[in-house]
Amino acid sequence: MSQPAKRKRVPVHGVLLLDKPEGISSTQALAKVKWLLNAEKAGHGGTLDPLASGLLPIALGEATKTVSYAMDGRKVYRFTACWGEERTTDDLEGLVSATSDKRPSREEIEPMLPRFTGEIMQAPPAFSAIKVDGERAYDLARAGEAVELAERPILIEALKLVDIPDRDHAIFEVTCGKGTYVRVLAEDIAHKLGTVGHVSLLRRERVAPFESAQMVDLATVEECARQGLPLALVGLSEAVAHLPLVRLDEAGARRICQGQEVVVPGLAPPMDQVLRLEDAAARFLGLGRVAGVGRIAAKRLVRQGSHE
Repeated sequence: MSQPAKRKRVPVHGVLLLDKPEGISSTQALAKVKWLLNAEKAGHGGTLDPLASGLLPIALGEATKTVSYAMDGRKVYRFTACWGEERTTDDLEGLVSATSDKRPSREEIEPMLPRFTGEIMQAPPAFSAIKVDGERAYDLARAGEAVELAERPILIEALKLVDIPDRDHAIFEVTCGKGTYVRVLAEDIAHKLGTVGHVSLLRRERVAPFESAQMVDLATVEECARQGLPLALVGLSEAVAHLPLVRLDEAGARRICQGQEVVVPGLAPPMDQVLRLEDAAARFLGLGRVAGVGRIAAKRLVRQGSHE
């Protein structure tokens, strides 16, 4: 019996800002979108836990070369801390590992929040994707091994108390940099308040330069795929709009695309600073880097025509 013919994948370039629902992993969401769009190549930026929802940038085609740099931008999360129970995973998936009768008040919470702003040290959770001797930390933790990860600096730009819907819960909003674990932040806040806690709800609202208003849900992606309607994608250059722009003349664009360094008078950012490159017609070429005073080199170039 013959096998059904495989669908021929099509080139799709850009970033889809998916509103990931709770209950599926980022990898599952990516696979669903890739299948629905019949895309040749896809990847996601900034993994969200299965219990988290919100903005998940899915890079398609040549955008996969740049999405990791887009994810270096500031992120905004809204999360609910549930007081009185500490969990092994710092969220609802884990087992209860400690309890407390203490329930902090607004008057206790708000004066304490400045301690968690600025550059602070944070130890990643055992249930994370960080590799330890070649193994994912969460795999080791699930196997019953003790996993202790070293503290590292993170940046919390803003942290505010949004609401206290009942004595067991408090809702916060945090603006933070790359590498911040909100689950750990909630647990650390609870400890400072003399209690224990975990995250019961987590939503990513923003990843600079992407906005939540640009998000689409899976139902919309499915409906557009069924009807053959186009989806609004963020363009390759727009996805890294926060990076410094260097626009090259015709000769410079040709040289950079041939792998040669290009002289740009007056350019003096830090060495290896990542740059957004465009040609004289404002077409996106890819990413470059500062190779020296007044010199740039290619870092990740995109295939010509993918920006159109």
